[in-house]
Amino acid sequence: MARISDPLVVGRVIGDVVDPFPPSVRMSVTYNSNKQVCNGHEHLPSSVTTKPRVEVHGGDMRSFFTLIMTDPDVPGPSDPYLKEHIHWMVTDIPGTTDSSFGREVVSYEMPRPNIGIHRFVFLLFRQKRRQTVIIPPPSRDRFNTRKFAEENELGLPVAAVFFNCQRETAARRR
Repeated sequence: MARISDPLVVGRVIGDVVDPFPPSVRMSVTYNSNKQVCNGHEHLPSSVTTKPRVEVHGGDMRSFFTLIMTDPDVPGPSDPYLKEHIHWMVTDIPGTTDSSFGREVVSYEMPRPNIGIHRFVFLLFRQKRRQTVIIPPPSRDRFNTRKFAEENELGLPVAAVFFNCQRETAARRR
């Protein structure tokens, strides 16, 4: 059960993107080999241009995972009528490795928020079996994590982490 002090509850990831879930594995997300994603911390768009390394801790040789990276705040947090926008999807990640060993279904798209502070959410789902076919969404916009998880029999996530990102001004890039 999610606690009110849980950063995923405070950041409205639980509620806006997924239902409450009990984390059962640990996931680490690292950009540029040294910038770890921590719930609610800010990353500049210029520091997240290439796909991160995502590691699963607590899986086993028989388990496979699906990773989804989504932005529920498109085009802006005050009126997110295009939510969600999917930025990345990798399936068939072996439980003892990282996302580079999985099958990239939706290629990585770097965050480019135009209006306000956006949340970029990484969700990890345990697959019931190695997937043979996961059909990519027809569009990056109007993606629905809950519906996708249901259609692909993924259930609730087993891990999640998110960061905040906003448009970068020239002064902030220095």
